[in-house]
Amino acid sequence: MFITQAFAQGAGSTDGGGLLFQIIPFVLIFVVIYFLILRPQQKRAREHREMVASVRRGDQIVTNGGLMGKISKVTDDADDVEVEISKGVKVRVMRSMISDVRGRTEPVKSSK
Repeated sequence: MFITQAFAQGAGSTDGGGLLFQIIPFVLIFVVIYFLILRPQQKRAREHREMVASVRRGDQIVTNGGLMGKISKVTDDADDVEVEISKGVKVRVMRSMISDVRGRTEPVKSSK
């Protein structure tokens, strides 16, 4: 008796088109986040893995802790390298803690 017909008809349609328009912004946000944040981060991580895997004896490196030194011993199957940080002072450093390779040595030429 007190309810007008305008309120009774304002329920809206249930055709499913509204749901599509509610999901589209979330999909667009995910796409933007992927291309601006996730993809460049994965690329940097891949480049760092390749850099750490390719270090060899004589390379000058910088660790995450700020130590600078020259690699004196590399074992391919080990997770660490031996770094000479001063004359006669050698420390073992995990490969994952190498942040930068400053000076690369030339590869050893084959004697054929």
